[in-house]
Amino acid sequence: MTIDADRTEWSLPGAADAPKDALKVQLEIYSETILLRGFEREANWVKTVSADEIANVFIEHIGFSSGLLPERVLWWGQGKTGQVVGLWRPPQVWPVALQREAFEPPARLRLPMPGLVFVCSPGRAPWVYASPSRPADPEHRLYRMPAFNVFRGGRVCPGSHKFPDEVEEIPESFFRSYFSLTGDSNDRSKKHPGHLQALWEEIDGKTEYPIEDLVPQCTVSEAIAVSEGRRGRRW
Repeated sequence: MTIDADRTEWSLPGAADAPKDALKVQLEIYSETILLRGFEREANWVKTVSADEIANVFIEHIGFSSGLLPERVLWWGQGKTGQVVGLWRPPQVWPVALQREAFEPPARLRLPMPGLVFVCSPGRAPWVYASPSRPADPEHRLYRMPAFNVFRGGRVCPGSHKFPDEVEEIPESFFRSYFSLTGDSNDRSKKHPGHLQALWEEIDGKTEYPIEDLVPQCTVSEAIAVSEGRRGRRW
């Protein structure tokens, strides 16, 4: 391949005297622009193109479909690291194992949780947010997940837990993991801003989560952008 030229040259693999493959189109990616350069005998041409135009050409020829989606799917997207699926779990009581002390049996709790939005990719730790109702709008407000093992930005800390490749199973897998008192669990509750364990002990055995105790975090559109790698903010 030549460098610093208007035209790059490729040769077919094989014998040295094999004919060169005719170059028809060349894509040049610079820091501030993308150029598409064409070679048609003596009538060479060049034009500026966008990343969206390039993606649309490939999608047109390759095909792009999510197929049938489970009933509780909120959205499906393609991010920098692959597919991203937003899942909804309505308010319900979840069985939870809380490891209060090392080398001791975990405490078994039954905790009511608000509606939950899980943003999942196959085999990876999800993001999780609370929501009083099923989101139906990109500007729908999401709240901090009132649980341990979740970073401040909403991403789950997996520890040694392995999440399944089937995204539909990830929310239940999250609640089957062992929760611990380590890590940042502040600002998950208005009533107990610095003591999440006190909140869990208070709601253990009850049937409904106190919605008024939720702490605002972000919107659905912001959560989507972060999960797809289009935004670096961590609230």
